[in-house]
Amino acid sequence: MESQVRIERYADQGRCVGHIDGRVVFVRFALPGELVRIALDEPHERTDRFWTGEVIEVIEPSEFRVTPAWELAGPLSQGGGVGGADLVHVSLPGQLAWKSDIINEQMERLGHAHTDVQVRRMPEDERLGGLHWRTRIEMIADEDGHPSMRRRGTHHRVALDTMPLATESVLRIAEETHFWDGGFAPGAQLRIAVPQSLPQSTEAIGSESVETPCAPSDAAQTSPGNDAIADGSAEVPAVQGEAEGFDDYAVMVDGELTAGEYLLKESVSIDGSTWNYRVNADGFWQIHREAPTALASHVLHAAQHALNGDDSACIWDLYSGAGLFTLPLATSTSKRTSMLSIEGSKPAVINARRNLRSLDLARVDARIGDVGAVLGNVPSHLSHPDVVVLDPPRAGARKKVCERIAAANPKAIVYVACDPTSLARDTATLSASGYGLRELSAYDLYPMTHHVESVAIFTR
Repeated sequence: MESQVRIERYADQGRCVGHIDGRVVFVRFALPGELVRIALDEPHERTDRFWTGEVIEVIEPSEFRVTPAWELAGPLSQGGGVGGADLVHVSLPGQLAWKSDIINEQMERLGHAHTDVQVRRMPEDERLGGLHWRTRIEMIADEDGHPSMRRRGTHHRVALDTMPLATESVLRIAEETHFWDGGFAPGAQLRIAVPQSLPQSTEAIGSESVETPCAPSDAAQTSPGNDAIADGSAEVPAVQGEAEGFDDYAVMVDGELTAGEYLLKESVSIDGSTWNYRVNADGFWQIHREAPTALASHVLHAAQHALNGDDSACIWDLYSGAGLFTLPLATSTSKRTSMLSIEGSKPAVINARRNLRSLDLARVDARIGDVGAVLGNVPSHLSHPDVVVLDPPRAGARKKVCERIAAANPKAIVYVACDPTSLARDTATLSASGYGLRELSAYDLYPMTHHVESVAIFTR
């Protein structure tokens, strides 16, 4: 079924809202104000609460509409449909406007907070046209063994010979390891990870640690139930580097390393100092090439501002991953900083403890477990944080965690969010617990997609 629709406003998941005979329609590849012809998705029954559809013709275009820079990710009617870039039809300024509107609308509707956030673009993204930002890519091998993505609404897999969102380093590794040539088992899960190199002109902190895992020490303290991962001595697959002159990368097939290194070297540079990390090739790390430094810098400066030069501090780092924020916070916030970091992923905590040991940070208690559960049994010397930093998954921290953070009475809460809706819901919970939104910033760390990263600061 096809219909002509006037698009009214932005919606979630990279869609816009229109109406057909009074019924809400969520439309892909549309923009507010446009008059478009759409094809409705099947099935579309009259009893459905809403319909979904996709633009097949633009009659009156928006000023923000552009020709998709990656055609395969565009509308099905134009030969696209592979996904991964749902705002590929929107100009870069239009993408910022879209994301700003979504954040402000969700904060008003769910967070009961009036905001006027303007999303910031990363420095190199305009020059690169919003492409070449992903330091990790994942695909599935098609029936012929080639890297592929599934075309929406079908079982057909489209073989790829490049990935426009991948960094130039990722594309180089793909070429040198003959990734695009295929030869994989049909259905195999494929992954390439390549850290983004930093200029070697800053003072390195912990640079010695990134070569090999350290012997166990008291630098990363253990806690009940954590003995199995306390020493960070998990087995690391041997290096198989196949890309000439370069080994800090990984190609993985069904979770097994086929080329490169399993432990990758990542670096973050802030205010003239560099922190070095080791992270698993299949583990979580901020995916935009500039995201780790941008977010860690924002978090560190927010904590420093809240502490206002105090000689000592206690900081919680929740959902702490491999220690992206933990290392700068532990070393650059006060003369004597004690920390509690909590992460649910065992491999990430192994990496975090390894990274902490590299700096001999004996005042950081790195724990594994559910954040809400661990916060119910915090050691007395860490139970009164001055600053709480949290970077929860897309679902947010949720009510129990937010209330336990507020009950600890920190001077400031620094909340890093990858989903505006979850942030808005948690904002309402924190507000009810006495913490008001003092500052909200946002970064476009996912160009060509509807995703956006926010950093919110709450105080009493």
